[in-house]
Amino acid sequence: MDRWKREGLRSANSGLRNQIEDLLDTYEQQQPRVSEMFRQLEAVRVQANSPDQSVEVVVDANGVLTDLSLTAAALRKPPDQLARTILAAVQEAVGRAGEQHTALTAPVGTELDNMPDLSDIADEAPNLREIRAFFRGEENRAE
Repeated sequence: MDRWKREGLRSANSGLRNQIEDLLDTYEQQQPRVSEMFRQLEAVRVQANSPDQSVEVVVDANGVLTDLSLTAAALRKPPDQLARTILAAVQEAVGRAGEQHTALTAPVGTELDNMPDLSDIADEAPNLREIRAFFRGEENRAE
């Protein structure tokens, strides 16, 4: 290999190394914000009541039902009406939880969108589409 080729490879290697180091530095800077966002997501609890206040539900940031309370009036309802009442309250809570999830994850997702991807540096490198999709809430829609 001649001297010019070797110098060209060294230069390309140095440029690639610098790009990867910059990318890693950026990810390290993001880590505290991402950790805090996940801590906040874990703490989210959204409560909703039926219009007649006979049913109260609580869901987490992912819309998972974590608590259900029924009053005596709720228990006097016919089963199908009670089911509809519970479902309506859960849907209300899930909708509000989704809004909170989006509000917490959107800023980090936007920051990730503005960052270069490993596949931009090296074709065979993995990319961050799945992580970015999570922060935009798209992983829930795909399932």
